[in-house]
Amino acid sequence: MPPILVFLVYAFAFGLVTGSFLNVCISRIPKNESVVFPPSHCPLCNYRIRWYDNIPLVSYLLLRGRCRGCGAHISLIYPLVELLNGLLTMSLFWRFGPSLSFLALFLFCCALLVITFIDMEHQIIPDEISLPGIVVGFLFSFFLPWQTWLGSLAGILLGGGSLLLVASCYQWLTGKDGMGGGDIKLLAMMGAFLGWKAVPFIIFASSLAGSVIGVSMMLIQKKDSKMAIPFGPYLAFGAVLYIFYGGQLIRWYLHMGRLAR
Repeated sequence: MPPILVFLVYAFAFGLVTGSFLNVCISRIPKNESVVFPPSHCPLCNYRIRWYDNIPLVSYLLLRGRCRGCGAHISLIYPLVELLNGLLTMSLFWRFGPSLSFLALFLFCCALLVITFIDMEHQIIPDEISLPGIVVGFLFSFFLPWQTWLGSLAGILLGGGSLLLVASCYQWLTGKDGMGGGDIKLLAMMGAFLGWKAVPFIIFASSLAGSVIGVSMMLIQKKDSKMAIPFGPYLAFGAVLYIFYGGQLIRWYLHMGRLAR
């Protein structure tokens, strides 16, 4: 097996293992519980999960998605988070190799996964992740080859400020809250890690995806426009899209603009 494939397999396995910890964060952070203690256990029967029942993906398949202690169904979200984190980690390693850029974006994507699944279930974006993420992203900017501290600071201000302006205008016009403060802090975190140039792309991509999927969900579920739709997952989608394809998509868009003249 070529050495690069060996490293990619290791990266995928590392992502699976860390994805198992992300599941703990997704489950416990909204409940204000420690992510360290007590050890992993079934929330229904308190059966302590043994190491052989905690092997990412494999244990879920062997147990057929049920708790060994009480037989309760285990949510499909658990293996899904592990698989997504494994694929993301492998893709980041393929793109950036063993570098500080890989480490920074690995931590960033782990945070996005946790935020995505918490926001989808609870419609909150925990400050415990976004606020420290802003600080960590800014500190990384002093050492990353594709980022500067000025670009990171501008990203924080543009990311947080743009959504704050939109939310303020919407509230002024309608008298209602149209966007939560969590989304504002999340986009500020994205600006801290990716810089100010990423912010317009993320806003456009997330708004487009949110509009298409949100309208489709309202039509399928026969809901009206007042239906609450978490925006955090769409922001996360835009950020990941920018990491892997942002440059190509922006160049393609500019090229199409020149052809249209």
